[in-house]
Amino acid sequence: MGLITEVLLLPFAPVRGSLWAVRQVVTEAERQYYDPAAVRAELARLEQRLDAGEIDEAEFDRLEDELLDRLEIGARRSTGTGNGTTQ
Repeated sequence: MGLITEVLLLPFAPVRGSLWAVRQVVTEAERQYYDPAAVRAELARLEQRLDAGEIDEAEFDRLEDELLDRLEIGARRSTGTGNGTTQ
């Protein structure tokens, strides 16, 4: 049965390969997006922007909350207690 299935699905091989490649790219992008070191660096840059007067306190608070959420999600993903998106 396995051989017949493979022969019948052969025309879809490029699609399956493309889907695999897309999954790999998404996985790597998510890993970089939730990387604690990257998020901490962004938090430091955000604080520098506040100190330089480039953004106001409200904008800082909003962006800081987003970054802290990313940091929390990244920590959950690394411990395997995320929402099922860990690989």
